Amino acid sequence: MGYGNWSSDAFDSLKGARRTKSVDEIFSTDMSKDMNPSDVLFRESRDSVEHPESVPVIVFLDVTGSMGRIPEILVREKLGALMDTIIKHGVPDPQILFGAIGDHYTDDSPLQIGQFESATKELDQWLTKIYLEGGGGGQHMESYLLGWLFAARHTSTDAFEKRGMKGFLFTIGDEWTWDSLDADTLKKIMGYKQSETITADALLREAQRMYHVFHIHINEASYKDDPVVLNPWKALLKERLIILNDHTVIAETIATTVAVINGADKKEVLASFDKSVANSVSTALAHIHSGTGLSKKNSGVIKL
Repeated sequence: MGYGNWSSDAFDSLKGARRTKSVDEIFSTDMSKDMNPSDVLFRESRDSVEHPESVPVIVFLDVTGSMGRIPEILVREKLGALMDTIIKHGVPDPQILFGAIGDHYTDDSPLQIGQFESATKELDQWLTKIYLEGGGGGQHMESYLLGWLFAARHTSTDAFEKRGMKGFLFTIGDEWTWDSLDADTLKKIMGYKQSETITADALLREAQRMYHVFHIHINEASYKDDPVVLNPWKALLKERLIILNDHTVIAETIATTVAVINGADKKEVLASFDKSVANSVSTALAHIHSGTGLSKKNSGVIKL
C-alpha cells in the first residue's frame, strides 16, 4: 500500500466538511471488519514510482477512556501538521499506518489495524474507521504490546527488506503495558491456530529489529507524573519514552521525531512551529538530537 500523494488542500477540504459533525458522525461506531487483525498475514509498505524510498511509520492510538481525544484531534486538525512536517523536513515518502489499542482483558476491540498510506483520502479513511471503544480495565495497564506484536510479525516493508532501514513505531497512551499475551488471547485476537504465552520484553525486541520503537506518554490525566506508570516505561524504553505534557501537539511530536532521526536539524524543525507548539515539542524531545540517521537492520538499537 502507500500509493497516491499527500495534499494539504485536500485535507483542509475534509476538515471543513466535518467542522460541525459530532465524534459519532466522524468515527466508526463499532469495530470495522477492515481493521480486524485476525488472520491478517501482512500490512505492506512498498516503494513505488511516486514514493521510491518509502519510510513506514506506525501510529497506535490508545482508544480507552479519555484517550479518544487523540484520534479526534488528528482527524479534525492535526493530520496536516503530521504529514506536512515530515515531508518538508527530509522525508518525502512517508507511509503511515494508523491503528488502535485497547485492553485485551476487557475490551471487545483491543487491536485495530489500518493500512500503510501516503494519500490524503486514504489516511483520513483509515483514521475515521477507528472505533473509539472507550473501554479499558482500570488497572493502569493497556495492551500496547499488541502493537509491537503486529509490527514485528505482520508487517513487511521495502525500507527494511531492500535498504536495511528501520521504520518508526509509536504507541500513544497514558498507562503502562500488560506484561504478556497468553495463548488464548493470541488465538482470539490474532486468529493463531497454535500459540504460547509471549512477554512484552520479547515482543519489544522483535519490533525493534525492524522499527525505532517509541512510546508517547500523555502526561495529563490520572497518571500524570505517576512513577507507577512512568518508572517501568523508563526502565523498558529509556530514551525512547517520550513524555508529552500537551496532547494537542501529538502530530508535531511524532513528525519531529521522524524527521530528526532521519537527519533533520531539530532547531529547524521546531522553528517551523509557532512558539507554544515549539516549546512543548522541544521539552518532550529534549533527549533526541539531530543527525543520528537511521540504523541498518543488523546494527541493533540506535543512539539518541
